[in-house]
Amino acid sequence: MSDQPERPAADPSAGVEVIRRYQRTLPGQPGVYRMLDHKGLPLYVGKAKNLKRRVAAYTKESALDNRLRRMVAATAAMEFVTTHTEVEALLLESNLIKKLKPRFNILLRDDKSFPYILITGDHAWPQIAKHRGARRRKGRYFGPFASAGAVNDTINALQRAFPLRSCSDSIFASRTRPCLQYQIKRCTAPCVQRISPDDYGAIVEQADAFLSGRDHGIQRTFSARMEAASAALDFETAAIYRDRIRALTQIQARQGINLPTLGDADVIAAWSQAEEICVQVFFFRGGQNFGNRPYFPVHATGIELGTVLESFLGQFYAAHRPPKQVFLSHDIENHDLVEAALGVRAEGRVRLAVPRRGTKRTIVLQAQANARSALDRRMAESASQRKLLEGVARAFALDGPPRRIEVYDNSHISGSNAVGAMIVAGPEGLERGQYRKFNIKGDIAAGDDTAMMREVLQRRFGRLAREATDATQWPDLVLVDGGKGQLSTAVAVFEELGITGVALAAISKGPDRNAGREQFHQPGRPAFRLRDGDPVLFFLQRLRDESHRFVIESHRGRRSRRIGQSPLDEIPGIGATRKRALLHRFGSARAVAQAGVDDLAQVSGISRTVADAIYRHFHSDG
Repeated sequence: MSDQPERPAADPSAGVEVIRRYQRTLPGQPGVYRMLDHKGLPLYVGKAKNLKRRVAAYTKESALDNRLRRMVAATAAMEFVTTHTEVEALLLESNLIKKLKPRFNILLRDDKSFPYILITGDHAWPQIAKHRGARRRKGRYFGPFASAGAVNDTINALQRAFPLRSCSDSIFASRTRPCLQYQIKRCTAPCVQRISPDDYGAIVEQADAFLSGRDHGIQRTFSARMEAASAALDFETAAIYRDRIRALTQIQARQGINLPTLGDADVIAAWSQAEEICVQVFFFRGGQNFGNRPYFPVHATGIELGTVLESFLGQFYAAHRPPKQVFLSHDIENHDLVEAALGVRAEGRVRLAVPRRGTKRTIVLQAQANARSALDRRMAESASQRKLLEGVARAFALDGPPRRIEVYDNSHISGSNAVGAMIVAGPEGLERGQYRKFNIKGDIAAGDDTAMMREVLQRRFGRLAREATDATQWPDLVLVDGGKGQLSTAVAVFEELGITGVALAAISKGPDRNAGREQFHQPGRPAFRLRDGDPVLFFLQRLRDESHRFVIESHRGRRSRRIGQSPLDEIPGIGATRKRALLHRFGSARAVAQAGVDDLAQVSGISRTVADAIYRHFHSDG
């Protein structure tokens, strides 16, 4: 999503003077600079081959466009880090942008880790598994894959083609007979020695070769073995190889385009339309297509696609190891510098290229077509969401479409394990990364929903009032589940905290609690309904239902954890071993609480001192 439309440029004079004061003492060497506003928040992070010369460029007002004028006008301070080389400066800049998310930088918002397929190498009988996160375990990693679904589907098919174990080491060690995976021909049961180490190792090598793209004759090998088994009238073995061939075909069909000559490469293409940009990334490993994923970087207006791609490369590969080749749709300004920086991250040569013809150019164009399609879908969804938010603004008499809506709800059973929850929605739909849950801590009477809501709102907005330095963290509309009582509670909390400028509303079920006849409540306004069939009503219902789902899920999780807890868990010095010994001796935590010191001291692992501590814990008032 791009910034809002260009506003009249601010007067940068004060900021220019601030920058000049720093610029006079700067060295002429590589480094990274940060521009900060009056609250100390980062406005921009940049890198320079020559800090003194680069920073001086911001003091030439006539050369600044509107975006830079606003940035310079807001600059109250600067910070600098010198580096030995420009490559080090570029790497540091990428890390700082990811960490600080300055509002004038191009920002990569979706930075989730990618899943891999792992064939373990720290066990005599390797396991095939899905892996996400740091690659600390010994073994062979294949990926990245674009999604967990792609990995799950591939592993599912791989187990039919290469029947390796998927169970954990602990389950493997405890098996005394084959599991269901063996019965359905998806494992060879190495746990009970139904296959020799050599034969199992051969399957591991086949799976490794296939995933690496090194052996494209595996299907021919399987076909020959199937025909030989069939000729020997061993139809059961022939059927096994037939199924393995089908599984390999299924994997290759799902991967779509496969280019054996491509090797390990990422294809990154950008498309721009109406000041919105999509960057599409395709992953090829061993010539096989491991999927693709779209990104929508946050950027200012008027940014060239080459500039967006250059910033994207730095942030994207700050979290992911670059392959040997990266093919781009557009040239970037600092080609050699970025190539060198990626080589440092990859610990080897990385080649950046913009293909002009041939198969590689075809793949880049396909990635660009995918970027265009993804952007079209996103813009259509954004338009619908924008209309809904405009409708919300009309319904609640807001000054404009809300950029952040927070919805609150509570869940409990007779007051126990009470949980409050907040969900967030905005122009891009539900912002699940912003959801929060609140374990109710106060001494609240069972079933007192208004008191629970009071605690949740006091904690949320009390902290926001103390700590929030970014206006985007504040909601434009707070919607609480309930009627006039819940709304009155929210109004009272806001008055106590001195919060103004945030619209408050409540949503309650209509007569007979009929969905579709919801009533809405706002301070100083009679309860009202939206017309039947109004898309805004459906939108608000979805938000309310999502808050229900999230709070109930949080409540169930808390209740499940409580069920597994014991009063013994609260005693300092009582770990799992001592707790087990006490329960084996006395049968229950209640019996432990009723036992005397002498009886407690007779339990294995419980000294007299520990027995005294246990007794005092349960009899601290006597």
